[in-house]
Amino acid sequence: MSLLELQHISKSYGEGSTIVHALDQIDLSLDEGQLVAVMGPSGSGKSTLLTIAGSLEEPTSGEVAIARASLRAMSRNDKARLRRRTIGYVFQDFNLLPGLTAAENVALPLELDGVSARKAQHAGFAALERLGLIDRAGHYPDQLSGGECQRVAIARSVVGERKLLLADEPSGALDSTNSEVVMRMILDACKRGVAAVVVTHDAQLASWADQVIFIRDGRVVDHEAPNIFNSSLAAPRA
Repeated sequence: MSLLELQHISKSYGEGSTIVHALDQIDLSLDEGQLVAVMGPSGSGKSTLLTIAGSLEEPTSGEVAIARASLRAMSRNDKARLRRRTIGYVFQDFNLLPGLTAAENVALPLELDGVSARKAQHAGFAALERLGLIDRAGHYPDQLSGGECQRVAIARSVVGERKLLLADEPSGALDSTNSEVVMRMILDACKRGVAAVVVTHDAQLASWADQVIFIRDGRVVDHEAPNIFNSSLAAPRA
C-alpha cells in the first residue's frame, strides 16, 4: 500500500522579480516499509519537500496524499490529527519542549492522542532505552548535549503506531556509532511497515536506503539504488 504520494509538487515564495521556486514538479511515491534517502546541496529544496510531505506547509501546486487520503481536502484540525497519529517528524532543530523531560517529550504525542499516561511513559522509556538514553530520561533538553537531544527527537518520532517517518538530517549531530544506532532504529520501524523519507548529506546514511533521490534547484535530477556508493559503506537490511 502506498503511504505517501507526491504528484507534481511545486512550491514558490514571493512574486514577480523576487519569486523563488523552491520545488518544481516533484513526484514521489513511497510504499509501506520503504526507506528513501533524499540528497542534494544546501538550498536545493530538500527540507521544503519534507514539510510539504508532512502537511506542515502547503504546496503552490500539486497533490499530496498520505495513506491514500488527500491533504487538500483536510481541515487544519484533520491535518493536526494526521500528524499526531500517522506522521513522525525529526526536525533539524529538534523541537523539544524545554519544560518537559526527555521521557515526557517522547511520551507527549501518545498522551495527546488518548493513550494513558502510564502506557505512554512505558513506550517512551522503551524508545529511549533503544537509543542508549535511559539514564537521561529524567533530564530536561537544556541538560542534554546536541546529540542527545537529536536522539530524543528521533525516539519521539518512532514511538507509537505512526506509519510515515520524515527525518531531516537525523544523524547531523551524531558521531558514527550513534548514527548507526539511529539508522537501525529507523530500519526497525520500516520492518514494521513504516515508510520513511530521510534527508541527508551523508552518503553512508543514504546507503541504508532502498532508493536515493537527488534534488538540485528544486528538481529531481536523478534517482538511484544505494549501490551507487562504495560497497564498503553499504549497510545490510537484515
